[in-house]
Amino acid sequence: MIHPTAIIADTANVADDVDVGPYSVIGDHVEIGAGSKVDSHVVINGPTRIGADNHIYQFASIGDDPQDKKYADEATRLVIGDRNTIREFCTISRGTAQDAGETLIGDDNWIMAYVHIAHDCVVGNQTIMANNATLAGHVHLGDWVICGGFTGIHQFCKVGAHAFLGMFAGINRDVPAYTLVSGQPAGPKGINSEGLKRRGFSSEEIQNIKNAYRLVYRKGHKLAAAIEQIEADADGRPELLPFLESLRSSERGIVR
Repeated sequence: MIHPTAIIADTANVADDVDVGPYSVIGDHVEIGAGSKVDSHVVINGPTRIGADNHIYQFASIGDDPQDKKYADEATRLVIGDRNTIREFCTISRGTAQDAGETLIGDDNWIMAYVHIAHDCVVGNQTIMANNATLAGHVHLGDWVICGGFTGIHQFCKVGAHAFLGMFAGINRDVPAYTLVSGQPAGPKGINSEGLKRRGFSSEEIQNIKNAYRLVYRKGHKLAAAIEQIEADADGRPELLPFLESLRSSERGIVR
């Protein structure tokens, strides 16, 4: 399972059935769970914990020092969940002491070639990041978010669940759940209706989300007044709660 040219550190903990390809380097304090595959010429540094059934393609750099000039060799880490696909030349950094000290990636994510996930990012489950998408430090991506090719997300931005970021989108503010954005800087274009249909949302649920979106973006309300109305409408409509929570939790302001 491990190619004779691969280098595995003595402190690494690699499950017995993990494949490690030629010339890959698994560094100190790296854990890799069962069923995972590491292709050739991959470098994984620690402390990093990688779960089960992940596939990391050639020339990826995983778990190296954060690209932060304040970093002073503190003990930080990277945690990756299960069943993630990480394609060629991706770079994923560990966290920094200025945040929680760890970068977190959930389960079932599809991370295409040349994607960069910077220090202290938190990525949910079932996301898709197309080629060259770039997450600056401290970015949070909710579940099912799709980032189009060459998307750039400013540090500390939050992107809510089921949002869709169009190709070349420049994100410099928070993106509410369900929202479709594009442009530089990115602006709202509606809700991700097609994605919601594919994930089993009913026509009624999608219409309720559209109505909430219109309160924020089409009715001329101030954000506080829109939130108040959505709170009233959310009773018995749980599909509105992710949208509502992303509005409440925004610290950088939402895309407009």
